[in-house]
Amino acid sequence: MCLGVPAKVIEIREGASATALVDIGGVRREVDVSCVVDPEQGTEALLDRWVLVHVGFAMSVIDEEEAERTLSILQELGEVQEALEDIRQTEQMLGGQA
Repeated sequence: MCLGVPAKVIEIREGASATALVDIGGVRREVDVSCVVDPEQGTEALLDRWVLVHVGFAMSVIDEEEAERTLSILQELGEVQEALEDIRQTEQMLGGQA
């Protein structure tokens, strides 16, 4: 399964390749934005925009509303995953199969 995570472009990096610094839930990392750069507008047009990031590449530009919706869903999935892990640990402590 491929999962794109919303990230906000906070800085355009200078250099031969099209890269930008993005913020993903407070974590900053450099990603390749060459797949989403409009050749007429250049990389600067991506500043303060939201992109979906997968394995270090921005795969598409999304609006802020979609980014917030996706982040909310990912948060909910994380909470469900934590609850399932708690259940597994409880079952193991009680001697059941997980």
